[in-house]
Amino acid sequence: WERYLSCDGSPDPTVLQEINTFMSLWREDRNEDIQLVMEKGEQVLNLIEKLQFLLLDTPPNEITEKETVQYQESILELQNLLHQKYNGATEHLLKVTNMYEDSETGNMQAVIKDKNVTFCIWANLKKKVRFKNHVFCDVEHGFDLPKSLAVSNVAVRILHTQYDHVSPLWLHASSFKENSSSIAGINEAEEKTEKKSEILDVPSQGIWLGYVQYCKIAYSMQDPLRQEKTNEKEEAITDDNVVDLQQFVPVGGVYHIDALQLPPQVKQIKDWNMVELLDVGLEAYPYPPEEAEEAAYPPIHISLRLSDHVMYFEDPVIARWDPAGQQWRTDGISNVTYKNQEKSITFEMDAFYTIALLQDAHCNMLYRAWELRPTGVDEALLRVTTVFATVQIQIKGHQCMLSSVVVEEKHVLFHVTGKWTSPLDLRAVLKKAGVNIFPGEYSYKYVSVNKKVGAGVHLFFLQQVSEHIKADSVEDKDWSLYMFNGQKAQKLKITETSEAFSEELEEDTEFHSTLYHMLKDFASKEAIDKVEAASFLFIDVVYQLLLAMRVLTYS
Repeated sequence: WERYLSCDGSPDPTVLQEINTFMSLWREDRNEDIQLVMEKGEQVLNLIEKLQFLLLDTPPNEITEKETVQYQESILELQNLLHQKYNGATEHLLKVTNMYEDSETGNMQAVIKDKNVTFCIWANLKKKVRFKNHVFCDVEHGFDLPKSLAVSNVAVRILHTQYDHVSPLWLHASSFKENSSSIAGINEAEEKTEKKSEILDVPSQGIWLGYVQYCKIAYSMQDPLRQEKTNEKEEAITDDNVVDLQQFVPVGGVYHIDALQLPPQVKQIKDWNMVELLDVGLEAYPYPPEEAEEAAYPPIHISLRLSDHVMYFEDPVIARWDPAGQQWRTDGISNVTYKNQEKSITFEMDAFYTIALLQDAHCNMLYRAWELRPTGVDEALLRVTTVFATVQIQIKGHQCMLSSVVVEEKHVLFHVTGKWTSPLDLRAVLKKAGVNIFPGEYSYKYVSVNKKVGAGVHLFFLQQVSEHIKADSVEDKDWSLYMFNGQKAQKLKITETSEAFSEELEEDTEFHSTLYHMLKDFASKEAIDKVEAASFLFIDVVYQLLLAMRVLTYS
């Protein structure tokens, strides 16, 4: 419906005929102007995003295997076409280098960028050793070439894409699909655990969301995923240079760093501009040459200014893409220096590579604390505190909004805050920005969480609860402490400030099988009425967020 109302001429990416026609027409379009490619590229990225959303958000029973394969193939074709167009635009620029000639060095240099792509190109026209290094001032990316390249017919391109069309397609879906479709992809064992917790059970959830102002975990319930699995279909990584993409994820996009053959240049003869045309297209400049001795060809020095739109909480890992093995590798890269304050990184490469900066996907787990408090009817605030950041998410009706991310007492990532969106989109935005607070299918292998305990040992969690009808804050005396162990709920006599823990019951109280029935003993009729009138859309949004964060397991 939104696509229909937009009336922008975009094809429906789910209709094979429309998307194929769109791609065929663009392939036939010979206009290789870089600005036009960028504009068209934004449309292509939107089409890819729509297909990815359908794959992630559509319940399994509503999408056929044929449709899934079709969408995946369309995504790959659109990605490949987009990169081909950037190669065509690069070749076109290298044929008209005189338009971008630098007055100081006589070499060609240009920086062209939009919100998705930063395109840096340098051509070695003068072939003088003293000009072997260059910094693109607009973006502060730079390189220092070996002497052999400084006198060669070579061009250097640094194409930084905010998106990642290099990593395997499964990487962009693995951490979402298991929790999608309310949320059908979760494995059965974890679903049982979450049901035991009662947090995500719909009746009790209304109590939590409407009138529980603050809640916290004293002891996380066990996640059966941490049991030894015998049926996991995964291959152990034996090569230390291969990046484990279940542990590390690319953050900040991809940098395509290429050495290119400089094509024949335009020659001006009287009033004519003449250029030799070659049919080979854009060619890579081989460095080092095949069968070359390693010692004879020194490395390339690269410096990158990192984006302010992403967070690196630890020194990032630099990896190069291996097309043959379809994997990220760390060999071939050396002498890495990361400067956090300057947001810059320098390193050396033994050849020209496509590289990415990777971050431990679990550096923000375990959570130090989390809380959920109501802010109005069908409104709530979810706050998660990690070792590095505090993330606040507002929930209202059927949407949620990232309200703030605070790191070292400073607000960051302003470009993604204050926008209402769906839980799925919010998770994608946070992950892209490097703030991952959503455990994946195999996160239990990389995070030290509670191991399974033996029979006879009780698992429980504690929560501090207060009925919250009015907008003002709740007084300390109005808080009560409840305990739930998966089988029974009870109100405890102790308070949050008691010196020692005790399972002694509050006087004149009883056990209940669920937290919901426990709270009904103490909640007012007004509170119960509001709980029963809670919007199912609001409940579902909170359900998705809590389940995606797995707060009981990873706190």
